[in-house]
Amino acid sequence: MMPTTSSRRAAVASTAPTAPAAPAAKRDRTHYLYIAVIAAVALGIAVGLIWPDLGVELKPLGTGFVNLIKMMISPIIFCTIVIGIGSVRKAAKVGAVGGIALGYFVVMSLVALTIGLVVGNILHPGDGLHITNAIKATGHDQVDSEALPPVDFVLSIIPTTFISAFTQQQVLQTLLVALLTGFALQAMGSAGQPILRGVEHLQKLVFRILGMVMWAAPVGAFGAIAAVTGSAGFDALKQLAILMLGFYVTCFLFVFIVLAALLRIVAGLNIFTFFKYLAREFLLILSTSSSESALPRLIAKMEHLGVSKSVVGITVPTGYSFNLDGTMIYMTMASLFIADAMGTPMAIGEQIPLLLFLLLASKGAAGVSGAGLATLAGGLQSHKPALVDGVGLIVGIDRFMSEARALTNFAGNSVATVLIGTWTKEIDKDRVNRVLAGELPFDETTLLDEDVQPPAEVPEQGGEKELAKA
Repeated sequence: MMPTTSSRRAAVASTAPTAPAAPAAKRDRTHYLYIAVIAAVALGIAVGLIWPDLGVELKPLGTGFVNLIKMMISPIIFCTIVIGIGSVRKAAKVGAVGGIALGYFVVMSLVALTIGLVVGNILHPGDGLHITNAIKATGHDQVDSEALPPVDFVLSIIPTTFISAFTQQQVLQTLLVALLTGFALQAMGSAGQPILRGVEHLQKLVFRILGMVMWAAPVGAFGAIAAVTGSAGFDALKQLAILMLGFYVTCFLFVFIVLAALLRIVAGLNIFTFFKYLAREFLLILSTSSSESALPRLIAKMEHLGVSKSVVGITVPTGYSFNLDGTMIYMTMASLFIADAMGTPMAIGEQIPLLLFLLLASKGAAGVSGAGLATLAGGLQSHKPALVDGVGLIVGIDRFMSEARALTNFAGNSVATVLIGTWTKEIDKDRVNRVLAGELPFDETTLLDEDVQPPAEVPEQGGEKELAKA
């Protein structure tokens, strides 16, 4: 019987390693989802051009999908930050990450403003245009926005109640509550561990819901693109083609020269390889014209890449309010365009104070839908009211420019997360290389690394050595 038993054991042992091969099929299914998104975008453009009225009527499809994504942003940010901070032993470490992040955001915003300033003064895209009374009225309509002056903006970060931080759709309110909760759990020590584990389970649930919501992406992309194409058309865009082209080229240069150089010098990564890893997120933003639609997935993917939870939890949500590189370029070029179109070009001495004011004003409208146009109109009304009449000139193309704006903002925040992770030494470079090489694929089903637990291997090895010594 002994040979028979040993042979059975050998058979069982030989079959054991072949068991974990099933999960790959689940990841492959999501490829069809993003192929469907591409097809939906093409179909939406066709519908918007052929039946513009129908295209405009389809706008609620895109709005509904973006709202579904926004519904998930607050709980995802809360869970990510609480887990990230609650797992860190020293509060000073979290403060250092936040300080480096804010300093970097300010510097890059100024760089983006400077680039937009240079290109805008070279192109002078507004020369030769004329302002009608209808355009003036449209411009003034944009001033009635949710953008807040600096003092009111700071006060608005404090939610009315603990729960209202999750219902007001303001990222910074959720960020504040999550920071307080994370530091409280950190101070509780071992007593806070059960709560921390509960938040981890909640995070798994939220990401699973997000995975389900993503299957509505083709419908949302179809409705959003059809509405934009149907409402604006192409005849109205001919006169403004120079501004659009200049803005797109400026964003391209900022991303693939400035950000690419920083990513290569600081982290040693190629930006094309990095953006290939984030290709689905870029496609999602392109189809919805909203960088917020990719915020939850960016958090999940940066953690999967190898950046620590604390860095991701602080950098990504804060960056979505303070690191708006595309918005900075947009407001610079749009301001110069309007001034030229109205026959009152600004000298450099007038441009710089206005743009610095818009730099501050943009932080108060970070979570507003159509924030770029609303912030521009509100900023001009406060600082240079005579230019508000010209805002109506760019209303027709704002949605098309908002895509480049959103893509640039997303690119800036994704690169910032890697850079800050590198500066604070909170990034696993070996894992980064393996992920970008395709050796550790991202789980599109759960959006979490449930099966990958590298830290658990170290204690096991230590335990074996201690047993051997004993």
